[in-house]
Amino acid sequence: MTAALEAPEGADTSWPGQLPGTDPLPGRLDRWLASRGAELVAIRRHIHAHPEASHSEFETAALIARELVVAGLSPRMLPRGNGVICDIGEGPRTIAFRADIDSLPLQDLKDVPYRSTVDGQAHACGHDVHTTIVLGLGMALAQLNEQGLLPGRIRLIFQPAEEAMPSGAPEVIAAGALKDVDAIYALHCYPQLPAGLVGVRSGPFTAAADAVEVKLTGPGGHTARPHLTADLVHALGRIIVDVPAMLSRRIDPRAGVSLVWGAVHAGQAFNAIPGAGEIRGTVRMLSREAWREAPELITRLIRDAALPTGVEVDVDYIRGVPPVINDRMASAVIAGAAGAALGADRVVEAELSMGGEDFSFYLEHVPGAMIRLGTGRPGSDVRHDLHQGDFDVDESCIGYGVRVMTHTALAALSTGAF
Repeated sequence: MTAALEAPEGADTSWPGQLPGTDPLPGRLDRWLASRGAELVAIRRHIHAHPEASHSEFETAALIARELVVAGLSPRMLPRGNGVICDIGEGPRTIAFRADIDSLPLQDLKDVPYRSTVDGQAHACGHDVHTTIVLGLGMALAQLNEQGLLPGRIRLIFQPAEEAMPSGAPEVIAAGALKDVDAIYALHCYPQLPAGLVGVRSGPFTAAADAVEVKLTGPGGHTARPHLTADLVHALGRIIVDVPAMLSRRIDPRAGVSLVWGAVHAGQAFNAIPGAGEIRGTVRMLSREAWREAPELITRLIRDAALPTGVEVDVDYIRGVPPVINDRMASAVIAGAAGAALGADRVVEAELSMGGEDFSFYLEHVPGAMIRLGTGRPGSDVRHDLHQGDFDVDESCIGYGVRVMTHTALAALSTGAF
C-alpha cells in the first residue's frame, strides 16, 4: 500500500464484523474483511480525489491492476488500457461482477480531504465506491482461492465509460468479458437508503435512455407577415407539445415511455421569425420491445407534427442504453445472499428508476441482476443525491457491499440455476 492510499488520520474506517443472525463466510473471511476497512477506504478516497473522464480512465485502470496483482491475481487490461478484467479460480461455472470506473463532468463541491483534484470532474455517481467494492471482492476471493475454498471461477470486470453515450459496455463485451460467463451482477449507490440496507428487484430495474435532437429550418421573416414564412417557432411548439402526447397513444402504456424535452433554441429578436431552431430531449422506457421500436416511431411522429408548418426537419435519434431487466433467478440468488450477509430485515424492495444504466448491455447476453446499495448516513435526513456536486457516501457502505457481493459470488457458484 503506497502512502497515497493511506487513510487520512482520524478517518472512521471501523466496520462491523459478522452481523448477528447472519451466515458466516468460509475460511475465516469475516474477520479478514473486518480488518480491511482502512485499506479499502483509502483506495476509495484516492480514486475519488483523482477522477477520470469517460474513455480516459487509464490511471484508474492501472491502480486497479496494481491492487489485484498485490492480491496475487493476474489481471489483464482492456485493449485501450482504460479497463481491467480479472479471473479468480477455476471450475465449470463462471460468475461475473461489473464495476464502472469513470467520473462525471461536474465540479466537486464538497469540503473534504479527498475532494476531487481535477477541475470539472467528480465521482458524483459513486463509481469510486463500486470500483472499491469489486476490488474488495477480488481481494477476499483471492484469499478463499488460496485456501482451495472457491468452488468455481469469478470474473471481475472494471468497465470504462458508463456515463458516456456511446457507453463502454459494448466495447468491454467485444473484448471477451462475457466469454463462458453464466451470470453477472452489479450494484449501484443509492443515497435514499441508509448504509447497511440494499434494495433488490426482479424484472424492470432501470429504464432505457436514448437522446433525440431535432433541427428545423425554413424561410424566416417578419412577425407581421407570418403567412410569407414557415413559422419555425410555431413548428417547434407543435413538436414539443404534440409528439409526447401522440407517443403515449402509440405505445403500450405499460412500457413506461417518457419523452421529455430538455433544451430548445430558436431566434433572438422578438419581432423576427427565425430561419433555424432546434430541440433536444431524452427518451426513456421500461420495455425492451418498446426500445427497439422507438427510433422509427418517434422520428415519424416528429415529421408528422411538423409537416403542416412547411419547415424542413432533420431528426437525429441517438441510441443510449436498453433497460436493465433483472433476471428472476439471479435476483433471487442475490436477495438470498444479501440476507445471509446483512440479515433478511436489511434487504428491501428496490424502486423502479427511469435513469439509464449500461449494465443492461450485459443482460442482453447473460442472466444477471443489479441491486441498490444504501449509502446514506443512518439517522440523517441529508441525502447527497446522485449526479450532484456534493454527492458523498457513508463509507461503511463499502464493507456492506463487499460482504453482499462475496456471499453472492459463493451462492451463485453453488446454485444449479445458471
